[in-house]
Amino acid sequence: MKQRHLGRTGLTVSRIGLGTLTWGLDTDEQEAAEQLKAFVDAGGTLVDTSDAYADGGAEYLLSRLTDGLVPRSDLVIATKAGARPGPGRRHDASRGHLLTALDASLRRLNTDHVDLWQVDGHDPATPLDETLHALDIAVASGRARYTGVCDFSGWQLAKAAAWQHGHPARVPPAAAQLEYSLLQRGLEREVLPAALDAGVGMLASSPLGRGVLTGKYRHGVPPESRGASSHHAGTVQPYLGERSRRIVDALATAADGLATSPLKVALAWVRDRPGVASALVGARTSAQLQAALSVEALTLPGEIRGALDDVSAPVHRYPDQGWTEL
Repeated sequence: MKQRHLGRTGLTVSRIGLGTLTWGLDTDEQEAAEQLKAFVDAGGTLVDTSDAYADGGAEYLLSRLTDGLVPRSDLVIATKAGARPGPGRRHDASRGHLLTALDASLRRLNTDHVDLWQVDGHDPATPLDETLHALDIAVASGRARYTGVCDFSGWQLAKAAAWQHGHPARVPPAAAQLEYSLLQRGLEREVLPAALDAGVGMLASSPLGRGVLTGKYRHGVPPESRGASSHHAGTVQPYLGERSRRIVDALATAADGLATSPLKVALAWVRDRPGVASALVGARTSAQLQAALSVEALTLPGEIRGALDDVSAPVHRYPDQGWTEL
C-alpha cells in the first residue's frame, strides 16, 4: 500500500487507515485480530482509535493484539481524547482532562507513546490556547509524536494552526480528522482550504458514507448491517434520503461501467481527493475490510471522477469558499 506524508510533516501513513469504532462492540477480539493482520499484510500502517470507542475497550483490544500478533513498531497508532458521552457537556478539552485521558490511553494501549494524538472536537468552554498547550506538553514529554484535531470547523482549524505556528516552541497540528465522502462534502467549504493553507493533512473518516455507499441499503436495511445495529442505527439514518439515493445510484452505475464494486469506487474517490492523507475504513468483519483493501489497485478515470463530483457537489453559499449562490 502506498504511503503518504501527513500534511507538512515527516510522518508517513498508509493511504488507507484502519478505524476501530466497532472494536469491543460489534467486533470481537478474534475478528479484530483478523482485521489487523490483513491490514498490516496489505501494507497498512495507520490505526485510528479513541478513548471513547467502547469506553476505552478498543484501545485495550488493540494493545492485546500488538503484544504478539503485530509488532508495535509496524503501526502508526492514532488516538483521541476530549469527547464526553451522555447529556450535558459534549467535549472537555481542558488541559487537565486531556492529559489525564492521554495517560489512561497509554495504559490501555500498553505503550509509552502514541504516534498521533488528536483533540476529539472543539470545546467552547475551554480557551483554545489551553487546549493546544496540552498538545505541546504531550509532544514535549514524549507521550505523543504528532498532534491533530477532529471535527474542527474552518475558522477553528485556521485559528489553531495560526496560534501554533506563531511560536517556535509550539507544535503545529499535523492532521485534521473529519467525515468525508460522496455523501458528506461539507469540509470542502472552509475546512479543507484552511488545512491546505496550513499544511495540515486530512484524515477522512466514514469514507463510505457510514456504509451507505456500499449500496447495501438500496433496497432496505439489512438485518446485520450497521443501520440495524442498536449502537449505530441513528448515525446511518440521515444518509438514507432522496439525495443520497441519487448519489448511490450514480455510484452503482459508475461501478458497473468499471466492472467493480460501489465500495471501491467510493473509497477511491475519497482517497485521491486533494489534501487527503488517509481514508479511514472501519469494518465490522475482516471480509468487509478485505474488500476495502483491494481498492489499492483502482484509480478512477477522469470522466468517472468528474461525474461523481457533479452528482455529489455541495452547495457553496455566500460567504463560503468558492460560493456560487447567495
